[in-house]
Amino acid sequence: MADIDLTDLAGKHGGSQPLRGYLAKPAGDGPWPGVVVIHEALGVNDVTRRQADRLAKAGYLTLAVDLFSEGGVRRCLVSTMRSLTKGEGRPFADIETARDWLLASDECTGKIGVIGFCMGGGFALLTAASGFDASSVNYGFLPRDLDATLAGACPIVASYGYKDVPQRKIPAKLERALTKAGIPHDVKQYPTAGHSFLNDAEIGPKFLRPVMRVANMGPEPIAAADTWTRIESFFAEHLR
Repeated sequence: MADIDLTDLAGKHGGSQPLRGYLAKPAGDGPWPGVVVIHEALGVNDVTRRQADRLAKAGYLTLAVDLFSEGGVRRCLVSTMRSLTKGEGRPFADIETARDWLLASDECTGKIGVIGFCMGGGFALLTAASGFDASSVNYGFLPRDLDATLAGACPIVASYGYKDVPQRKIPAKLERALTKAGIPHDVKQYPTAGHSFLNDAEIGPKFLRPVMRVANMGPEPIAAADTWTRIESFFAEHLR
């Protein structure tokens, strides 16, 4: 497990300068399938690293790319969210950089998935047609033109919490669109979960955490355990 510098490769794609990532390797000898991890709106943190470590333990060469490398959350969040809304911009170049780094690695089989959480879930959906072999979308908002986004997309596993009120109708809409597009998928909504339920610890400023709990944001271990089982099974089917 190590922090790595992706700056030179990012420069070739028009990505962030600098661009950093966190690499987690499985035990033993490769090559292994790869996975690009896209963090939520608070950036790469200990939760993100543990998510990457978990995927590595499941047998994936895992690279968590830091979309806020150029200036941290305060300087990068607004522009990154703007890119997510527009479907273009530097964050997409950063994600492509992470994918290409894995592709170039002798330790990668060439099969690569993408997984995202919250903001990262939106990016995981928007990049599902950008050369990945499987995508895991976790409580990510849908783009305006969902049908166009899904054209040519890879298989998608998606997970949402029913207590996440702004996203309550998303799973059914996504399910219909994926079925219409003929894309292999697994979409599930958990009645006991809210937003960010895959986090294994509370994050964000401590003074905001009580508010986040009231808003049903944060860990839900039972739903998380089932979701990780589904993700690992889905990735095993499409990446191995």
